[in-house]
This record gives sequence, C-alpha cells and structure tokens, in this order.
Amino acid sequence: MSEIVLNIEGVALLDFYGQNDSNLNLIREAFPEVKITSRGSKIKLAGDKKHTQACKEKLEKMLRLLREQDNLPQPDVLDILNGSNPQDYRVSKKDSGNIIVYGRNGKAIKPRTVNQKKLVEQSESNDIVFAIGPAGTGKTYTAVALAVRALKNKLVRRIVLTRPAVEAGERLGFLPGDLKDKVDPYLRPLYDALDDMIPAEKLAQFMQTRVIEIAPLAFMRGRTLDNAFIILDEAQNATSVQLKMFLTRIGPSAKCIITGDLTQIDLPRNQTSGLYKSLQKLSNISGIGTVFLNEEDVVRHRLVKSIIRAYNEMYEEDKKEREAARRQKEIREAMRRQGEE
Repeated sequence: MSEIVLNIEGVALLDFYGQNDSNLNLIREAFPEVKITSRGSKIKLAGDKKHTQACKEKLEKMLRLLREQDNLPQPDVLDILNGSNPQDYRVSKKDSGNIIVYGRNGKAIKPRTVNQKKLVEQSESNDIVFAIGPAGTGKTYTAVALAVRALKNKLVRRIVLTRPAVEAGERLGFLPGDLKDKVDPYLRPLYDALDDMIPAEKLAQFMQTRVIEIAPLAFMRGRTLDNAFIILDEAQNATSVQLKMFLTRIGPSAKCIITGDLTQIDLPRNQTSGLYKSLQKLSNISGIGTVFLNEEDVVRHRLVKSIIRAYNEMYEEDKKEREAARRQKEIREAMRRQGEE
C-alpha cells in the first residue's frame, strides 16, 4: 500500500480540478485502483505503489501544462491520459505573445499550435506557402488572419480569397438565385473567418470596394494579382491545370497561401488532384514553403482528433489492401505468361 500527497500550488484550483471536478473525475476514471481525495491544494493518492506513481505522473503533467498555458481544457487532460503530451504541439505561453491580428471586439488571434506557428513563420519568410492538413487544424483560419494583418499593416492593397467550386457529394446547381448565390455556399468558410476578424460594416465596405474579394477559382483565369494577399483554399480539389493557372496569376508584390486536405478530395473519378504534383515539383523552389499539419493541431471538438485518427487508420488499411490486390494480380499475370510459354 502506497500513499502520496501532491501539493497543487501556484495555479487556480478551479482550472486544475475543472468545473465540478470534471478534470479530477477523468483521473479517477482512468485510475480506479487509486483512491483520490482532494482538499484545497492537496491531493492524496492511496493504493498500489505502481498505480499511485502512474497517477502522480499524470497529475504532475497536468500541473506543468496549466502553469505553461494558463488553462487546462478537458481535451488536454484526455491527451495526457492517452499518453500524449500537449506541450509537444501547443504553443507555450512564452511564445504565444506573437499575436497575428486583433479581431472583432479586440479578440487576439494567434497561433495555438506549433505547426500553426510554423505556418506564420513560413508565410513571413516565403511568398508562397503550402499548408496541408486535415479538417479543423486551423490552416484556413490562420491564413485568413495573416491576410487581414497584411491588409491592416498596408503591406498589401487587397485580399483575394478563392477555392474550387467542387461539390462535396451534394448538388447545388438547382438552387435559385444568380451566380453569386450559387457559389457562395462553397465560399462560406472564408466568409466565416473574415466575420471573426473584421467588423461587419467594415467588411461590407471592403467587399463592396473589392478590397476583399472572394471568388471561385475559375474566375482567376486571365488575371494578374499584384499587391495582394491571395489564399487558395481546398486546393486538393484543383486539377494540375487549375493550380498552374492560379500560381501563374501571382504578381511580383503578392503573397500567397495554398491550403489543402489530401484526405478529402471531392473531384470526379476521372480527375486527379493537382496538389500532389505541385507539392512534389514546387516544394524545393526557393521562396516556396510547405507546412504539414496533423490531428495534433485540431482546435475543434476533442472528438474531431479521434475521428481523424480513425479515418487515417482506415486509409492505411485500404492502401495495404489495394497494394496486396495489385501484387496478387501481378503474380497471377506472371503465372499466366509462364503457362503460355
């Protein structure tokens, strides 16, 4: 029988324990063999030495993380319990002063993960950046924040936001309205990000005067985009021809971020994504940067991270099955040819 007393000092106890002891209850569920009692800033652990020591280590990780980032949300507690260390991929309190821009109501918008911070750094040192990662990793939101900052600092005269108008399994062509009404559903995520950063009246003025322009990728053909911060969102749904067309629109005083998720390609079966080839051919060119985000960068609901991991496992299994089927086909073909000889 082992007994350990842990002192929780230098932090807000409500943040550590969670609302209604929600964080502490997660620890209790994870360590049913350990009797955990709390009184003020002291936590008492009683039970088998092996289990109490393991429980103590998790609590100490929670304490260090809370001191580092000033909050301790449940997803971080679950990450710690699952063996991950949020400090490995979260921006620390010391580095988080690098605010990108202040949004509506004075909201400070800044990178929340290490890879989001890399995206900011890559954009500052390159004119073109590819930001690749799954849904919810903040790649589009961070890119829009960088564009708004460049506009506010008068580094560019306008912002151009574009994405391919590709249907993700739905059919929107029957919807009533003019062309803008039909394509706006595809561009809604870009509007949402702007709404969070620019007051409604100011945003409406920018849209009317075309200081901020949002348009489908097809509308970029034949244009030259200079003195602009350009974002191509959902680039996995652009073909090689479309990506070449887009990249050759960029003027000498422009900045560009291209975002994409290679696991969510919505192109018809007879078309291939041009994003793969662009990454292969262009990533080594000076002035072009690449940032890969992953499930650790997810800033949505905690379940999104688990969902992405599950789908990644499924994709890997499907890939192995296709590879095995291909090899079997090659073996059968080789045997057939040998039989003919």
